Amino acid sequence: MTEPIRVTVWGENVHEDRDESVRKVYPDTMHETIAAALRDKLGQDVVVRTAWLQQEEHGLTEEVLADTDVLTWWGHAAHGDVDDAVVDRVQKHVLSGMGLIALHSAHFSKIFIKLMGTTCSLDWRAENDRELIWTVAAGHPIAQGIPHPLVIEREEMYGELFDIPQPDELVFVSSFTGGEVFRSGCCYRRGQGRVFYFRPGDQEYPTYHQPEVQQIIANAAKWAAPTSPRQLPTVHHRKNPGWFETA
Repeated sequence: MTEPIRVTVWGENVHEDRDESVRKVYPDTMHETIAAALRDKLGQDVVVRTAWLQQEEHGLTEEVLADTDVLTWWGHAAHGDVDDAVVDRVQKHVLSGMGLIALHSAHFSKIFIKLMGTTCSLDWRAENDRELIWTVAAGHPIAQGIPHPLVIEREEMYGELFDIPQPDELVFVSSFTGGEVFRSGCCYRRGQGRVFYFRPGDQEYPTYHQPEVQQIIANAAKWAAPTSPRQLPTVHHRKNPGWFETA
C-alpha cells in the first residue's frame, strides 16, 4: 500500500483576519478551505495539516518541513513579514525533494522569488473579470479531469509580461476579457524538488470553492510529491581510477 502524501497548506491569514469581505467568502480561512478540498479530492491518499504566518516560525519548523511531502503557499499582504531564516529552510527542503505549490499572489513570496531568481513581476487588474484557463499540455498529470477551457466567472486579472524563467513544462494559459493572456500553470524542477505555480485565487473571490480549481491543486500535490528519499545534493571527492594513474 502506498503511503499517503503529507501536505502542509500554508496561509498568510491576514486578509481573513482583517477584511470582512474576505471573511464572508472564506469564513474558515483560505488555508482551511484548501486543506478541506485536498482531503475531499484525495481521501485516504493524503494527510493534510495547516500552518500560517502568525504561528511561531510561521508554523514551518524543521520538524514540520521534514514531515511534509508537498507545501502549498498563499500569501499577499505580508510577504515581507516572512522570516528569511524560514525561507532558507523551505528552500533547503525543496532542493532536497519537497514539492512546492505557489498559489496566485505567492508569485511575489520570498520563497518563490528565491527559487526562480527573477523579479516575478507581472501586470494586474483588480476587476470582476472572467478568466478562461486553457490546457496546453493535455497529457500532463496536473491537467487530468480538467475542462478545456476551465471558466472562472469572477477573478482578478494577471497579464504578461510575467518575469519568470521559462517553465520546464507549461500546463495552463489564461485569457481575460481585456485580451490579456498569462502563463497560469507553470512547472519547474529545483534541485530534487518539483515546483508548480498556479495563478487563480484572489482573496476577494470564491475561487478555492470551485471544484475544478480544487482538482488542479489536488493533481498538483500528487505530481509534486517526491518519488524517492529526500536528500540535499552534496559534493563528493572521488579518487582517480586505477587506470588513470601513470607510472
